[in-house]
Amino acid sequence: MTLRRLLMLFPLLAALGVTAAHAQVLGPEESTAKAKELIQQAIEALGGEKYLNLRDASCTGRFASYDNHGQLTGFTPFWDFNIYPDKSRTEYSSKRNVIFVYNGNQGWVLDRGGVEVAPADDVDRYQEGLLKSADHLLRYRLKEEGLSFRYLGTEIVDLKRMDWIEIVDRERRSIRLALDQKTRLPMRTMALVRDRATRRRVEELETLSNYHSFGGVMMPKQIARDQNGRQVYKVFFTDCQFNTGLDEMLFTREGLDQTWVKLGKK
Repeated sequence: MTLRRLLMLFPLLAALGVTAAHAQVLGPEESTAKAKELIQQAIEALGGEKYLNLRDASCTGRFASYDNHGQLTGFTPFWDFNIYPDKSRTEYSSKRNVIFVYNGNQGWVLDRGGVEVAPADDVDRYQEGLLKSADHLLRYRLKEEGLSFRYLGTEIVDLKRMDWIEIVDRERRSIRLALDQKTRLPMRTMALVRDRATRRRVEELETLSNYHSFGGVMMPKQIARDQNGRQVYKVFFTDCQFNTGLDEMLFTREGLDQTWVKLGKK
C-alpha cells in the first residue's frame, strides 16, 4: 500500500475506533508537569475530595469468567466489600457460600469444606494487585518516594481522544492511564510488570466504561480485564454504596468462622 493510500485511509480508520498514537515531544520536566496536572484533573473528575476520602465500599454485580483460550465460561453473582486501603471480602454464588477475605498480608477462604488460610501465593497476588491498581495509586501512592511521571501523548480509542500518562514506581512497575480528553475520566488502565516466576513481561489492560455517580463519586459499572491480549474477566456492577461504616469483623478469620456457622444452620 502506498503512503498516499495509507494517508487517505487514516481518517476512516480513526472514525472506526482504530487506535493511533500521537506522541507529543516534551522535555522531561514538561512531561512530568503535564502528567501530574492530568492526574489532578482525573481525581477531580472522579469526585475530588469525596473520591480521595472513601473509607469503605459495598458493591454487587455479576462476574464473567473466561478460560485460557479467552472463551466465556459463565456468570457468577457477587457481593464485594472493602475497607480501604487493604481489606477485601468477596462473596460468590447465589448462596454466597464461596468467600475470599484479604486483610493486609493475611487471607482466608470459605467454601464447602469450611474456612482455611489462603495460600501464600494468593495473598501475594492480592498485595501485588493493589500495587498495580490505578485506583489504589491515585488515592494512596502519589506521594510515595521514587515515583516518576511521564506524559505519553494522545490516542483515539472507540471514537474518543485519550491522553496517556505513565507512572513508574521504585520497583519498576509501570501503571499507565488513558484519560478521556472531555471528561478526564480514566477509560483504560495498563499495568506493565514482570512475572515473578518466568520474568516475562506481563501486560494487563483494563477497559473502564459506563460511568455512574454513586454519592458524588464516579465509578465505572463495567470493567474488562485482558492479560497479554487474552480476555481474563469482566465485571458488571449493579450497585455500589460508599462509607456505610462496614464492620471490620467481616475481614477477619473470626468473622468468616461465624459466617460458616450460619451457613451450616441454613
